[in-house]
Amino acid sequence: MRHRNLTLGSTALLAALSVDQASKALVVAEAASMAGGVPVAPGFNLVFGRNSGVTFGLFGDVPWWALTLVAAAICAWLLRVMIAAGTRSEAVAAGLIVGGALGNVVDRLRFGAVTDFLDFYAGTWHWPAFNLADVAVVCGAALMILRPLFADRVPAS
Repeated sequence: MRHRNLTLGSTALLAALSVDQASKALVVAEAASMAGGVPVAPGFNLVFGRNSGVTFGLFGDVPWWALTLVAAAICAWLLRVMIAAGTRSEAVAAGLIVGGALGNVVDRLRFGAVTDFLDFYAGTWHWPAFNLADVAVVCGAALMILRPLFADRVPAS
């Protein structure tokens, strides 16, 4: 059972990391045309931006390498959680968080900041731009928090 959980967690990790890095490569390649924003749908643009901080730009004055070390430590801890996961949902949740976090770590190592490109807005109010690594982290964290409600169940005998 643990082997199966580890396989699922590893798959979630690799999928999150791969999709994140592929999407960011496309954005970086089109950075010049996306700088002013590219309308996709009402309330949604694609933009090119770099965030030297963390969520919402917090800690933007902290050196990139310090944020990278903190993220790496959290990833190491969550990898242990994923390896020891007793349920599929716990393994997938940890894998999504680690995959997303590693996607942003790769950006910090390459660029000193994280590439953001998803811009949602209503009227003149804009949610801070984010990326698919952030989506993976949020989905993984939500799954981790909500998993007791949807616990992997063994059918009653």
